[in-house]
Amino acid sequence: MSPLGWILGLVLPACAAAGANGLPVPPLLDVAHIERPASPNTALAAPAGWMRKPDIVTPVYPVPADRLLAAIGRVAGAQPRTFLAGAYPDARQLHWVVRSAVFNFPDLVTAQAMLHDPAGSSLLLYSRSVYGYGDFGVNRQRLTVWLAALDNAVGPSAERPTPL
Repeated sequence: MSPLGWILGLVLPACAAAGANGLPVPPLLDVAHIERPASPNTALAAPAGWMRKPDIVTPVYPVPADRLLAAIGRVAGAQPRTFLAGAYPDARQLHWVVRSAVFNFPDLVTAQAMLHDPAGSSLLLYSRSVYGYGDFGVNRQRLTVWLAALDNAVGPSAERPTPL
């Protein structure tokens, strides 16, 4: 952690922590009822026709949901300053804390793998800032990077993620 992060931690306690520490373990998220704030500091990637309009439409991946969840777990684990914060394997849901490089700001990312049909599965990713009103597009950019890495890890899908 940088000295600036430590100083900022005096005002924003989660910034003084390392890894996934400083924040409570994220509970299982009901992804069908995500309520996004009015502030522009979240990003949602979800299948076409999802209940809440996503920022990025995710494809149907030609793998079972458990394998897709494991693949996104490996993708997240390879990202800088990204720490597993919670896992609900029976629900096919994982949570991470991602820390910014300079100020150690924590962001939360949730992944939910879902069975699409016998031939494939779908993925929902929800990235959001813990502090601040805006995020300078960081959450959306993170999802774009993770989805590109996932596509490389899982192989070509029937559809490609589409930015909206």
